[in-house]
Amino acid sequence: MSEYVDLLIAGNDLVLDPSNQPLLIDDRASIAQDIAHMIRESGLLVTLVAERDPLRRRDCLQQLELRVEDDVRLVPGTVQILSHTSGVYLVTATTVKFGDVEVMV
Repeated sequence: MSEYVDLLIAGNDLVLDPSNQPLLIDDRASIAQDIAHMIRESGLLVTLVAERDPLRRRDCLQQLELRVEDDVRLVPGTVQILSHTSGVYLVTATTVKFGDVEVMV
């Protein structure tokens, strides 16, 4: 039995199965989706992408890392946010019970 269950969201919309029922995700995938939503809802991602000053960008990344680390389902100190491509960031962390998780935001 899964510990965490959530509705699958893609493209800011529910993902439905062929019978128009929402698809569910659990455990590690649910945590990853929650991290992505928290980052988007924080508003810091927009600031990070728009910022040109390297020191302010680093400050914004640290703020995001601290917010992600507030999730009690993650091992403290394991969150990293790395620039993947222009405007796209890779968030990695280790969950307490389900191993590593990666999220592209």
